[in-house]
Amino acid sequence: MLTVHAPAKVNLLLRILARETSGFHQLETVFAALESGDTLALAPTPAGVSLISRGLEMGPVEENLAYRAAVAFLERADVEGGVEIHLEKKIPVGGGLGGGSSDAAATLRGLQGLYPGALEPEEVLALAGSLGSDVPFFLCRSPLALAWGRGQRLLPLSPLPPAPVLLALPRVAVPTAEAYSLLAKAREGTPSSRETRGEASRPTPVQVLSVESLSSWEGLSALAENDFEQVIFPAYPLLGRLREALQETNPLLSLLSGSGAALFAVYVQEKEAHDGKAFMEERFPGTLFALTRTQGGGRFLLRGVEPG
Repeated sequence: MLTVHAPAKVNLLLRILARETSGFHQLETVFAALESGDTLALAPTPAGVSLISRGLEMGPVEENLAYRAAVAFLERADVEGGVEIHLEKKIPVGGGLGGGSSDAAATLRGLQGLYPGALEPEEVLALAGSLGSDVPFFLCRSPLALAWGRGQRLLPLSPLPPAPVLLALPRVAVPTAEAYSLLAKAREGTPSSRETRGEASRPTPVQVLSVESLSSWEGLSALAENDFEQVIFPAYPLLGRLREALQETNPLLSLLSGSGAALFAVYVQEKEAHDGKAFMEERFPGTLFALTRTQGGGRFLLRGVEPG
């Protein structure tokens, strides 16, 4: 049996750009992998795909991205054999933390280990892109990366020192399709969007990103933004209140992750993250808060301050 870790992610930057005639949106994002995540154990079988899960609810097996990734890999590879997947689910479904995409990438990596040489790396990467825009990031195994297009174009970035992260996990689900619909209506300035926001949203202006600005926590904190916030917060007021409260805990940056509903805050010191968790739990007793860290390497030094 082969065990694979499937980390969660947050988006330190998420800009939604032009909409293609196909209906897909171009995007520009900076992914950061977290230490927390799911665990998958894969074992070869004579044929077929089976998925056994425990932990958080994940919906129908046939719709699960890990299951779909395994089916697609085995069909494409045309190997004699199957796989049994045991999934320990810890990343909330539909929170914008990339749990399904990470599980899919972990499944692809695991199948590469069980069936070495069955598919070329380029074929596996193409398969990852067909499963979802976040899957290629998890497959590239870089803890920090800039992605654009539909997420299939990636520039791995030099890992930054690990930083404490506080996750806010409200009992709210924001369907991705709804988030894109709200944003599209707001940018079109339709009556429904004006009722929601009180004004029409404008597309993100052109901005030049430099590698230097993506090579430090200070640079990333200056760039941090998420285009979905302008329409998600009015539609889901609790998320807006959570974001405002997180800002009071003195983070380096805090944002909605993906299209939500999870939010996160990144800190310099562990104590700040722990204090922030206590503060948020007192203010929002109905919301789950969890501490983790970003993946990376090296020492965290910001403006002469080291983690306590």
